[in-house]
Amino acid sequence: MLADTQKSPSLSLILNDVLLLTKARLTLSVVFSSIAGYLLAVSSPSIWHLLLLSVGGYGLAGASNAFNQIIEKEIDAKMIRTQNRPIPAGRMSVSVAFGIAVTLLVLGLAVLYFINPKTAMFGAISVFLYTCAYTPLKTVTPLSVFVGAIPGAIPFMLGWLSETGSFGLEPGILFMIQFFWQFPHFWAIGWMMHDDYQKAGINMLPTGKPGSATALQIILYTLWTIVISIVPVFGFSGALQLSVVGAIAVGAVGLVFLWAGLRLYKNHSTANAKKLMFVSIAYITAIQWIYVIDKFI
Repeated sequence: MLADTQKSPSLSLILNDVLLLTKARLTLSVVFSSIAGYLLAVSSPSIWHLLLLSVGGYGLAGASNAFNQIIEKEIDAKMIRTQNRPIPAGRMSVSVAFGIAVTLLVLGLAVLYFINPKTAMFGAISVFLYTCAYTPLKTVTPLSVFVGAIPGAIPFMLGWLSETGSFGLEPGILFMIQFFWQFPHFWAIGWMMHDDYQKAGINMLPTGKPGSATALQIILYTLWTIVISIVPVFGFSGALQLSVVGAIAVGAVGLVFLWAGLRLYKNHSTANAKKLMFVSIAYITAIQWIYVIDKFI
């Protein structure tokens, strides 16, 4: 009985570290994006397809995050925000983390290939760009945000691609929505964590520091995101449609997003950057829900 009591916390801690290694909350948001893209492409959703897409998506996103933490183990040890991750904290060895990453990668690719080869191909491209381009560039140039926005934008379009098996205008628009959204989102994080990032030699902000010039770029990319998000209402986006009511809802959420950016421009506080970060997450989640609900109502 005592042995069982001692064993349970150990298993719980191991599971918790695996979740931290794969950045479970972030990975689940990636899965949600791909599911939203799939629902926009299909008239009658398949539970089996949703399950495969979820498992494959979690596998690839989790693998990307695990490889990222292996590569950045020394950087993570320098920053307060990341010091408690399993590798820098010494709770998990690099070899174990690598084994988990490879297992998730193989599983994810195999499952997505079973759906269709193009889905697996774009999933593989996402993992490659995230681990082999974005991650090493973070300590070199703020342009890493641009590079990182490419794999970050793939999940939304990947869901559509998993159903249709072809890349066209519709998944291209879904890609652009999430691509442009990532700039204000990650710059808000870069603003919040600027001092911590500086300790590790990372600078994510486009001008190199918090200030009016960075806030202005945040506003401009927010505007681009809003404009692209309502494009389907004009009827030239193929099978990807948005009603006038849906466009109004997307626009209303977009104004809240823009308002958060304007507040940061007016007052360069870390608190406003944090609010912008939370609003950006709410925005991308909300418009995905709006798109899906608008389609099926």
